[in-house]
Amino acid sequence: MSQTLAPADRSRDLSQPVENLGPDERMKAASDQLRGTIQHSLIDPITGSVSDVDTKLLKFHGIYQQDDRDVRDERRRQKLEPAYQFMIRVRLPGGVCTPAQWLKLDELARSHGSEMLRLTTRQTFQFHWVLKDDLRPTLAGLHEVLLDTIAACGDDSRGVMCSVNPHLSALHAEVHELAQRASDRAIPRMRAYHEIWYGEERLASSGPEEPFYGATYMPRKFKIGFAIPPVNDIDVYTQDLGFIAIAGKDGLEGFNVAIGGGMGRTDQAPSTYPRLADVIGFVTPDNVPATCDAVMELQRDLGDRKDRAHARFKYTIDDRGLDWIKADIERRLGFKLDASRPYVFDSNRDTLGWQTGEDGHHHVTLLIENGRLANRPDRALMDGLRAIARIHDGTFRLTPNQNLTIAQISDAKRPEIERLLDEYRLLASAEGSALRLGSMACVALPTCGLAMAESERYLPSFVTRIETILGRHGLSDVPITLRISGCPNGCSRPYVAEIGLTGRAPGKYNLYLGGGFHGNRLNRMYLENAGEAAILDALDATLGHFARERGEHEHFGDFVIRAGYVKAVMAGRDFNS
Repeated sequence: MSQTLAPADRSRDLSQPVENLGPDERMKAASDQLRGTIQHSLIDPITGSVSDVDTKLLKFHGIYQQDDRDVRDERRRQKLEPAYQFMIRVRLPGGVCTPAQWLKLDELARSHGSEMLRLTTRQTFQFHWVLKDDLRPTLAGLHEVLLDTIAACGDDSRGVMCSVNPHLSALHAEVHELAQRASDRAIPRMRAYHEIWYGEERLASSGPEEPFYGATYMPRKFKIGFAIPPVNDIDVYTQDLGFIAIAGKDGLEGFNVAIGGGMGRTDQAPSTYPRLADVIGFVTPDNVPATCDAVMELQRDLGDRKDRAHARFKYTIDDRGLDWIKADIERRLGFKLDASRPYVFDSNRDTLGWQTGEDGHHHVTLLIENGRLANRPDRALMDGLRAIARIHDGTFRLTPNQNLTIAQISDAKRPEIERLLDEYRLLASAEGSALRLGSMACVALPTCGLAMAESERYLPSFVTRIETILGRHGLSDVPITLRISGCPNGCSRPYVAEIGLTGRAPGKYNLYLGGGFHGNRLNRMYLENAGEAAILDALDATLGHFARERGEHEHFGDFVIRAGYVKAVMAGRDFNS
């Protein structure tokens, strides 16, 4: 049983002296609770962009201003402003979407999003290529089906993730409900969102508009995820706060609590590094909301608000020490955490194709390479999924690996859905090497302003080249995790992959090897700023050695460490050593 402590005093002065705040913190404090001048920027007819400050504030509204980098140089030569457009990210806790919501998303993508949708690495949808004048109609359309984009970006609690395991129907439903509650509890109240996008009147209030977040919100983004063993599809150790479900014969018993994960880093800045979360104890389901409050509260109060590169929770933990942080979480909770309980992860990937859950419903998981939903000459993904949404009476579930599960299909509906899957060839791409089925990429060029190299557009052809190597060494059916990110920020979680690439410049990448197959170990740099030829040569050599000398059931990430290609990374601070 949890040991009771004296309850923490949760009151605090939400204002901070200006001299203790960095530029972005001062910007948030002066933004009138994220309103800024967004209303004015949206109606400015002179430009397709918004002001620099509003660009940052829009992130809290789930919107990124971007431009088409494929034409940036040409537009500069013509003395035109960049081809501005916006990315909109939907808040979708646990990645669960109804057919009605799917149909609305499809409609909005065809009207405003260049006739495509993207499934993200955090189980939600992104619209790209949205013009400024289309922002309000898109968000209004989402509102019609009870969707929004609040806190999908920005310094707040990002979209809450939840494992997708169709076999464990009842357990998934229970854990997803907790993920939904955690999301609803952690997002800002965002009156500015309702005023700007829905046209609601500003309400007078005697109390603080954001009683939890205050005027400066979180120091940086904060990520929460719920994993259901034996599948670590959400990469729980990369979350700021992770809950690992512990089930017994009578159902869900509670969660092991993991804290301090995070992928982002900066090249040439050894003080920044990825970090894996540490498991610090166990809580029962009824204590999950309080645990979310306590951990977020600690980071809100103690996270670095001067240096954004040092503002993630992982650095707060490493600066103060894990034992100190755990004790402070327990102080805020008012009780001690129980000892963590045993659990096992055996995979971090999706099981493609048909499955039947405990409840007798059928589920089919489709490979959506890079998460890109669009109609192609060989495979009309958008049209096929729209046709299924029109007759489906279950749910859709976006997986953390950018794939899609059509879930809760009844016996009566299965034949019709099978016919549509065949008609639109929606299962066709499940063919290919085990590497392709376990690969993932971020969006990167041409839309992401942070991208240094290609990722999403490059992955399919790059995998094809590696498949030639795998075939030559008899490894086509051996599961290996591959992640590519266009920059060091790591949105595709490359630093836990057995093979990870992060962009350095057009056509140049850092190559990392040795991540844990279950996402349980960071990898280490093997080649720096290398081109494709050098990367393929290195993979040919290491994969060939692996094929000749691997142990029974040994994974590639474990082998490259045993064989001495890289040293194991024991902690985030060791990543750059």
